[in-house]
Amino acid sequence: MSTGEQQVPENRVTSARDRVRASIEHREPDGLAVDLGSNPSSGISAVAHANLVAHLGLADQRTRVYDVVQQLAQPSDELLGRLRIDAVDIGRTFDAEDADWKPVTLPSGVDIEIPAWFEPVEQENGAWEAFTDDGTRIASLPRGAAFFDQTYFPSVDGYPDDLSGLPDVMPKVLWSGLVHSPWDHAGDEGFWETLRERTLALRASTDRALMVVVGCNLFEWGTFLRRIDNFLMDLVVDQANVERLLDALLELHFDTLDHVIEAVGDIVDVLRFGDDLGMDSGPLMSPQTYRTIFKPRHAALNAYVHERSPMKTFLHSCGSLYDLMPDIIETGVDILTPVQITAANMEPERLKAEFGADITFWGGGADTRVVLPRGTTAEVKDHVRRNIEALAPGGGFVFATAHNMLPDVPAANIEARFEAIDEYR
Repeated sequence: MSTGEQQVPENRVTSARDRVRASIEHREPDGLAVDLGSNPSSGISAVAHANLVAHLGLADQRTRVYDVVQQLAQPSDELLGRLRIDAVDIGRTFDAEDADWKPVTLPSGVDIEIPAWFEPVEQENGAWEAFTDDGTRIASLPRGAAFFDQTYFPSVDGYPDDLSGLPDVMPKVLWSGLVHSPWDHAGDEGFWETLRERTLALRASTDRALMVVVGCNLFEWGTFLRRIDNFLMDLVVDQANVERLLDALLELHFDTLDHVIEAVGDIVDVLRFGDDLGMDSGPLMSPQTYRTIFKPRHAALNAYVHERSPMKTFLHSCGSLYDLMPDIIETGVDILTPVQITAANMEPERLKAEFGADITFWGGGADTRVVLPRGTTAEVKDHVRRNIEALAPGGGFVFATAHNMLPDVPAANIEARFEAIDEYR
């Protein structure tokens, strides 16, 4: 058996893809569905990945950073096989050749590879900074930090009268200008045809569920363009401009979805949206503001996908979403991630009891803030078991962490996490 194959016990006949789809459809699968790195909020940072592959003694010791903003490593086929992962991002079919990467050394001394197109400029203070072709500074990675910060906000001084220029300014936001695969190739000739060909090949070569990450953020794009302090005030004092911006964004998102659905809508299992709506203590806005401004537009995005494809929809949102959960469910989204279980009212037992029949929780399996980085291996295992016991019964759960694993998570604790997971597979 090759290292990239799914290592399933002989008495299990369900494929990884079926396991994930059963979970999403609230049917208890033959064993726990598990994710690592199928999207940029269930992943592992470069440093933690380098430590993990060394700890496990894998033949492939490379750490390839596919998401340069968050410094996330792309798990190799060998690592996916070793950990028995059930879902993958179709973006991994791009940047697949050695020539697509170049070696660099992080300030911490860890050797990694970054996409060949990425040209960060090291500063005298040790920071890495990223610039557009016209010299605009759009992102900075301070020395010792784990991810890039946004440094340019195109509409910080106010909303333009004409929003037709959004496609021209959005690439100056780091999340668009430093985008991860496959979207770093979206400007290539024949991109959509290539995306379909490679996704078909990936589906034929693995039984894992396939994910396409599309973003289509609304609230977050407001913060990217206006800066979060301004945009939060706008939600209260300038709703007309907020809604004008969101409707312009929706048109761009529908166009993106048209292309995605045509290219891979019949191949991919899950389509991922993103829109951070919460903080530790609660939502970033009142439920009434969400219902008035964002809910109908999120519902439109979900309906657009569901009416045109069999793909399940997946919403990434950090923070405490308890007060918004009934509304989020009513938008038609199938899956919520990363399920930040340390935030207010986001205890696994509470979420499962109140909302577990109506939405799938893809995450919440392990706390990445305290338990994974600071706990003992025994504490990690107990913590993982408790969360699985709370969230898995009856389906509606795919195991992933409560967000990406950062550099301070010891490799031994990651291994302990998977040893506990294996008790449920």
